[in-house]
Amino acid sequence: MITTPSPTMTSASLRTAGTPRITGRAEDLLRRYRATGDPRWRTRTIEEYLPLAHKLARRYHPGPEPLEDLVQVACVGLVKAVDRFDPDAGPRFASFAIPTITGELRRHFRDTTWSVHVPRGVQEDTLRLRQATTELTERVGRSPTIGELAAATGLDVERTTEALQATSAKETASLDRPVLGSHDDGGATVGDTIGSDEHGFLLAEHRAEIGPALRALPPQYRQILHLRFAEDLTQTEIGARVGCSQMQVSRLLRRALDQLAAG
Repeated sequence: MITTPSPTMTSASLRTAGTPRITGRAEDLLRRYRATGDPRWRTRTIEEYLPLAHKLARRYHPGPEPLEDLVQVACVGLVKAVDRFDPDAGPRFASFAIPTITGELRRHFRDTTWSVHVPRGVQEDTLRLRQATTELTERVGRSPTIGELAAATGLDVERTTEALQATSAKETASLDRPVLGSHDDGGATVGDTIGSDEHGFLLAEHRAEIGPALRALPPQYRQILHLRFAEDLTQTEIGARVGCSQMQVSRLLRRALDQLAAG
């Protein structure tokens, strides 16, 4: 029985799957596959171009993803390229396969390696910068500057900076992780360094703004405002407390608020 290849098959396993040891251009192999329906020609094409998939996967390594996982993704892209390629359309197979495999790798990074949502365009920029960083580091023997990265990728400095900052969204950190230099059990954690809104400041600001106007109100107005907004009583409950109807409380509240706004 002839076994059709899967992206996880290596060159050795392909050779043991009944594949004939035939070399040739991918266009010729796939043309034979289309004409005969014999899956051995398809298998042979995939085997011939496995080195290309490995090479493209290594472009995105080292990084957070294991090389084996990237190779698997690249092989998926290779299989898709083989199945989609039309040998009579004109371009060479390699010209079609490279962007197909690269696109599969980029989709993998976009869909599975980001801890928080980042716009797709920024994700694409980070991939370009990763590759450019590796190439420039090997060439100049040091970490490239933002200007050098921008020139190498064709991005402006602002987009380059944004993409570099966005790489921090790939991984999350525990709020319980000790901060640098604080490794004791009672030391500060990342969560301790995160600020929060302090509503007391806002209340103090409001008191300073409305205090003089509030003190200028008649005592009955101040009492009703206190019962309504400090003790959170309903108008009916306020009426029972001060000895008037709910309608009278409503009118007094409106007059008190109008006087505050005017003051």
